[in-house]
Amino acid sequence: MTPARFAYLRPDTLGEALAVLAREGEGATPLAGGQSLMPMMAMRMARPALLLDLNRVAGLDGIAVVEGALHIGAMARHATVLAHPLVAAHAPLLPLALREVAHPAIRNRGTLGGSLCLADPAAELPACMLALDATLVLANRAGERGVAAVDFFQGLYATARRADELLVRVEIPLSPGWSPWFAETARRHGDYALAGLAMMCRREAGRITALRIAFLGVEAAPRRLPEVEAAILDSADAAALLPRLLSPLHAEEAPAAWRLHLAQVLLRRAMIGEGRHAAA
Repeated sequence: MTPARFAYLRPDTLGEALAVLAREGEGATPLAGGQSLMPMMAMRMARPALLLDLNRVAGLDGIAVVEGALHIGAMARHATVLAHPLVAAHAPLLPLALREVAHPAIRNRGTLGGSLCLADPAAELPACMLALDATLVLANRAGERGVAAVDFFQGLYATARRADELLVRVEIPLSPGWSPWFAETARRHGDYALAGLAMMCRREAGRITALRIAFLGVEAAPRRLPEVEAAILDSADAAALLPRLLSPLHAEEAPAAWRLHLAQVLLRRAMIGEGRHAAA
């Protein structure tokens, strides 16, 4: 199929892009890597009136440590984030997750910001942002505002981004003493995850003293589960709580009961893995 007719603009600066969004509002759809948007347009699942191509806008793909946080620009490609030494040093959860994202050709074009703003429930990066306690920085013509990851993802393909805003970067607090764990289940490597788990934990004297977890591919949007985290800290069977706390998505190829089972398996594997790490 071919896309429905649309207008096209390719601004050179962030100011120009924000001016278009201020003028067009819901009528403008930002284009970053296009790895999800373009197929959706081809199938006419998405019909933007105006496609706002961000690929010429300078300054949105930087990666740097600034005032105690790792800043990653929204236009940073998956492959760049995966290979960057600052990310490996300060947010090693991201390389673990990005190795599971599709295939090299997709990672070479797909962007951090595009994935976060699409908010696909099966995407790895939204769950990682919760586990990393990240802040997502949005900009419009009036300035910038930061939104905590726990507040940014609001439902199926729904986020806190307003029509006149662009996601410009994420800010991840430096977390010395914290370690990552990530795993997902898919039919084949690179396929959309049926279920996945992103986790950051801190240990003292071989014991977990704090952690943040978020599932992907299970519910309509990733979220923190405080009761589960508290149960883990109390050495209880946290996976036994999941049937009461989760509302799994249902599809013929992945029924809700199957997703719930996968979530429980992943959580128990994470706890076994962390126990081995502590013992080592």
